[in-house]
Amino acid sequence: MEKILVFIPMYNCEKQIVRVAEQLAGAISPFVTEAIFVNNRSTDDGENAVIEKLKSLNLPFPVNVLRNNENYGLGGSHKVAFDYAIKNGFDYVIVLHGDDQGSISDFVPIIKDGTFKQYDCCLGARFMKDSKLIGYSKIRILGNKVFNWIFSCVVRRKIYDLGSGLNMYKVATLKSRYYERFPDTLYFNDCMILAYCHYGQNILFQPISWREEDQVSNNKLINFSISLLKMLKSYRRNRNLYITSEMREKVRNAYPAENIFEK
Repeated sequence: MEKILVFIPMYNCEKQIVRVAEQLAGAISPFVTEAIFVNNRSTDDGENAVIEKLKSLNLPFPVNVLRNNENYGLGGSHKVAFDYAIKNGFDYVIVLHGDDQGSISDFVPIIKDGTFKQYDCCLGARFMKDSKLIGYSKIRILGNKVFNWIFSCVVRRKIYDLGSGLNMYKVATLKSRYYERFPDTLYFNDCMILAYCHYGQNILFQPISWREEDQVSNNKLINFSISLLKMLKSYRRNRNLYITSEMREKVRNAYPAENIFEK
């Protein structure tokens, strides 16, 4: 049986993170080998909240809460988790954002029937035909679909989502650590998609449910959109040069994190 790590990045989501922890006790539970919460130096009390919730949950697998030594950004937290998965011999890592917008149970069907084994990554897609969106405005949906189309034209593959908070990666494809130079920011997922297309990896887009209720978005739409267009321009000019270039504002040799809770 494949070893599956669930990685939950968290930053200032005290209200939502306890609900995300509860998801681990649901339908996904039989397929999980271990779960880690990676706290990116939150300034709220989310860390204590999730630890207390985990103490009360009867989970059949070990759970660890890690605290980044510094605020690395969302991309940096991914690097912490990917490194953890590589070092500890996992076969796959599922990413579920800690703000409780996604439902990890949406991946249960493709895990149960083994579909995930046929792909290098399975990416949650909020804008496919069978996806379900709650609390999304029509203008945001349209904007996302336009950018999906632009990305598709540039990479010459159909792209259904540029980065939801529910994804699954085959660890074997991460061992070269090609992602180390990718931005430590919200743009990390977009670079991952460009890299998978550049390296010819197999991608499955899976329809998911997604909701916006009490979450707070850190995404500044106008600046984000401009940056995405600049990324695509650089990628189109020279794909290999762009994917292998240094994109971080602060270059780090490592992304250390402290294990502060283990169950």
